[in-house]
Amino acid sequence: MIVTDIFDKGGIIVWILAAYSFIALTILFERTLRFMFMGRPGRKTEKKLLEALRQHQPGTIINKMRGPEGRLLQGMLQASKEGVHDLNRVAIRLGSIELNNLEKGFRTLSFLGNTAPLLGLLGTIIGMIKAFMVIEQAGGQVDAQALAGGIWEAMLTTGVGLAVAIPILLLLHLLESTADKRAHSMRNYASLMLEYQPKVCRDSDTTEDSAATHHRKGVTHAV
Repeated sequence: MIVTDIFDKGGIIVWILAAYSFIALTILFERTLRFMFMGRPGRKTEKKLLEALRQHQPGTIINKMRGPEGRLLQGMLQASKEGVHDLNRVAIRLGSIELNNLEKGFRTLSFLGNTAPLLGLLGTIIGMIKAFMVIEQAGGQVDAQALAGGIWEAMLTTGVGLAVAIPILLLLHLLESTADKRAHSMRNYASLMLEYQPKVCRDSDTTEDSAATHHRKGVTHAV
């Protein structure tokens, strides 16, 4: 069976699934390129940042960082220079922005992957209805070979729907895994930054130690 036969026999449902594939491929291609070239901290970046924080010179490392981790820390550092006391809230806000940027298109991919099999099943049901209508019109006397041909044509859309959905969901899982790793990395760097800012998020009744503990718990929800 050639591709043109699939579109001819599958009808409008196959054309819709083809549009699904095009949209999904576009998003997957864009997300993959973005993840590849967004930049990431080096293996020794955390150690260097820790040393810079201890020397009260975090800017020497943070300003050189790339990727969502770098933008998050740069935003926190800028807020600290401007006199913002609640850096935990800054981390939550900036972390949410970066995470949303990482996950752009994920909902669309999830929608496409989850509805493609349903569309295929709808096409199969419509095809089976047509096949049984032919049987009814023929008074029950239908050539078995013709009936089998009508049934496999009806089943075609289910096969196409699954063929579209499975790769989309697999690749979406890989992208989500990558985004989760970067979110974990952002949480780690934000926690490190907050642990060396003992005066932030502290009111008159809060000690420095309890403030640092509060930061570490709060930042886990930032990204």
